[in-house]
Amino acid sequence: MDHADLLIPMSIMPSGWKPVIDPVDADKVAIGDFDPKKHIQYEPPVKIHTMKDLNLPENTGISPVAVSEPFRLFSIDAIHRMRAEVLSQNVWDNCQYSSNLAQCQLRGFASKYAPFVYDTWKNPETLAIVSKIAGVELVTEMDFEIAHINISVKSEKQTAEEMAAFVDKKAFDEDEGIAGCPWEDDKPIVDWHTDAYPFVCVTMLSNCEKMIGGETALKTGNDEIVKVRGPQMGCAVVLQGRYIEHQALRALGSTERITMVTSFRPRCSKLPDDTVLTTVRAISNISELYSQYGEYRLEILEERVRTQLRALRENKRDGKKMNVKALKDFIREQEMFLAHMNKEMVDEEYVTKGVIDDGHLLTANGDKTKRKRVK
Repeated sequence: MDHADLLIPMSIMPSGWKPVIDPVDADKVAIGDFDPKKHIQYEPPVKIHTMKDLNLPENTGISPVAVSEPFRLFSIDAIHRMRAEVLSQNVWDNCQYSSNLAQCQLRGFASKYAPFVYDTWKNPETLAIVSKIAGVELVTEMDFEIAHINISVKSEKQTAEEMAAFVDKKAFDEDEGIAGCPWEDDKPIVDWHTDAYPFVCVTMLSNCEKMIGGETALKTGNDEIVKVRGPQMGCAVVLQGRYIEHQALRALGSTERITMVTSFRPRCSKLPDDTVLTTVRAISNISELYSQYGEYRLEILEERVRTQLRALRENKRDGKKMNVKALKDFIREQEMFLAHMNKEMVDEEYVTKGVIDDGHLLTANGDKTKRKRVK
């Protein structure tokens, strides 16, 4: 593997930036299939925060779980394998997107160019860990969302200048007794948003030992903002991001911050699927996205119809009276399911590439200064 295979293209790479995996050592990255015994190094999170903890309605979403504290999930060898695939030239040439929410994202690459990443998230042991933390059995949302990569990079010079400015500002504020807007809120890596999908697992692919900041900010039900500590390399956070507004805060002290966001939905067809495509249409191959979205949604509908048909036949066989109201309620629920699906599949000519409006937000996002802050 040559130098170009691991470097981010010059068009978006700041002068002087280098990946943590040195190109000289790229050939030393292990090869072979994903092996959960070797590549999973799971250590349970010290705490899992509930929706109630965030003062959000307990009946919101598909689980009482809101977000976990960071936990160890993968070995460093596994992370190196993921980085090698994510930073490959094929991924950068064919799967790069940007939007008004985030400048650099990679999407829809794993099934084509990243077999190790794909197998990692499809593995039953990985799914079991994420499901246990989430409090509900989950499956990956669809292949296109294995996995979404957020990238922020800076040169060593930019990093040093930011750190110096931060130290000077902190010293001045302490001398003057000023408690203004935190530096990390000025230019978030990913601005306020809700996720398109019920749950996400955010895995850190960068070395964060010298990093300051980089937390995830969450909006609570009583108009406060709380922060969850960012994960270290190989660690992850599980978040019910469809139902919680959140923001990836800026980090100092590191030349890069690369996170892998893998999306999940409930395995059980009886549970609601509140997936929306608002934040992903404009940063996707529309044909692939709609095809996979349509396929799994129709599979859910098919399973629901088969279950209902089986119940009807059993009632008829047992000589039970037909429950017309129950059947009409079922039909009405599926009508709503299909109407929601139709609404999300906006005709491609009406989708503006890279532009995501505020329709995904749960609250007005104008005057952030009115929000209380919990440190």
